[in-house]
Amino acid sequence: MTPHELSAEAVTEQAATQPSQPSGKRTTYLLPDGRPDASVLQDRMPPHLQVSRAAIMLLAANGLIFTILSYLPIWHTDVWGHLAYGRWIVEHGVPQWEPLMPLSRGVSFIDTAWLSQVGGFALFQNFGTAGLQFASAASVAMVMGLLSCGVYRRTGNVWASLLTLFAFLAIDSRQLVFNLQMITRPQLAGMACFAIVFMLATAPRYRQWHTVAIALTFALWANLHGSFPVGLLVLGTLAVGRYVDFSWRARHALAGFRDATFRRLFVAAELGAVAVLLNPYGIGIYGEVFAVANNVNLRDLLEWEPLTMRMFQGQCAAIAAFVLACLYRVSPRRVTTGELLLLVGFGLLALWTSRMIVWWGPLAAYYMGLHTAAAWRAHVKHAPLPSRRAGLNTVVALGLSWIFFAYTPFGVRLLHGGPKTAEEAAQRFRKTVSRDTPVEITEWLVEHPQPGQIFNSYEWGDYLMWAGPQDAQLFVTSHVHLIPPEVWRDYRNTSYGLSGDWERQLDRYSVNTVIMDKMSHQGMIDALQKNEHWERAYEDRLGAVFVRRHPIE
Repeated sequence: MTPHELSAEAVTEQAATQPSQPSGKRTTYLLPDGRPDASVLQDRMPPHLQVSRAAIMLLAANGLIFTILSYLPIWHTDVWGHLAYGRWIVEHGVPQWEPLMPLSRGVSFIDTAWLSQVGGFALFQNFGTAGLQFASAASVAMVMGLLSCGVYRRTGNVWASLLTLFAFLAIDSRQLVFNLQMITRPQLAGMACFAIVFMLATAPRYRQWHTVAIALTFALWANLHGSFPVGLLVLGTLAVGRYVDFSWRARHALAGFRDATFRRLFVAAELGAVAVLLNPYGIGIYGEVFAVANNVNLRDLLEWEPLTMRMFQGQCAAIAAFVLACLYRVSPRRVTTGELLLLVGFGLLALWTSRMIVWWGPLAAYYMGLHTAAAWRAHVKHAPLPSRRAGLNTVVALGLSWIFFAYTPFGVRLLHGGPKTAEEAAQRFRKTVSRDTPVEITEWLVEHPQPGQIFNSYEWGDYLMWAGPQDAQLFVTSHVHLIPPEVWRDYRNTSYGLSGDWERQLDRYSVNTVIMDKMSHQGMIDALQKNEHWERAYEDRLGAVFVRRHPIE
């Protein structure tokens, strides 16, 4: 009789005849014949819930980075503008025309990020900056987790998976963090959707639900951020690459049409393109996305300039490209046409405009991990880490997940509540936003509202729009694609001293108040201090407010 075949009576008899142990002594479970009962040592966790030690290592790395990111202060630029639009949408509905900038009234507005804006506003209303920090860190963690786990599932190499994670962070660091401050924007939601689509499209084993999941992701993506065309580009590139590879092996130009993987990718791209239409603006969203990409105002912004070696992210991209070239020399893994087309195509797009590095980074990191694992198998000749699964590992993984969540600002607020007083809330807010956020200047403006047009620095427009007086007539915000080109050109020429007639330009727009930051516009501040028609009404370490001595009615 095996241990598992013991009857209930036998177990009862065993318990009755087995001598009792003194308190504090270890109990030994015996079979009727006196042998130890090994069944009590069996792992009773269901196999599909067991994880390996390698999975714990990946979870620990992702969780630690997630927790660190959730503590970074929020960068002070466009996040506040998106929250302002989210607030407006909650109160009035999805806009058709630009609603918040007086000089852009009448400009058609297709808000491709309306769902992110509403979601961000809801998070801020309920959880303050902790909610925004959590959402940003969770988006980055999702991308890291999908890439690293994707490499691990295909290769079983935990070190290559960790390399994938850190390579992604290095290449896209400037798009995620600046001066140890988190760049919170709807683009992070777009990155998460990009990673989902890419991992589903390149999964080694196809499942029927993959195509449906891709279509649903595009339907969500089109309402979260206007970057969804890069997902369609990925699917199309992979489909073309698969067609070329299959036709080349078959020695027939039309053989690719018979390949099931090509047809699956092609159908997924078609369904994704149709799913995008599930947005408040319908097919018009396509025209808006390409119009924004070609907007002349964006050429003046640093993040839209071509990628060069003078930029930190350009240097990281060059190192990544060099490492990939070396890996291709030593890796036995076959390089697919789709892989080359993705890396070269998105690399050229990044050279055209540096903001496209955000999409090249995940691709480069993923293929770097795959080829590192292949080179490891070919030259190191041993497994990087045992992959035996165990229920105890699952318990450890759950414990780590809870710790990483509970120690985030969002977790602390959810478990222990928010600030008890307005003063505590204000202190908490100042600690969790960028030190360059014009909090004091905005508070002064609320207490001393100024009539007429306000000429403000572009970098501060979003926060002034969010926290300033509701009827403040701001000149520009970070949504520069909604600003008429003439207005944007006049702002640039005036604020950066590119023309000598700045005073005439302020008169032309009936500007009565000027709000400038010292970091980017010290020259204009100096000019206003010397001008007899303007007086300094407020100044702090970040900037200054000037008002006309004789306001224009």
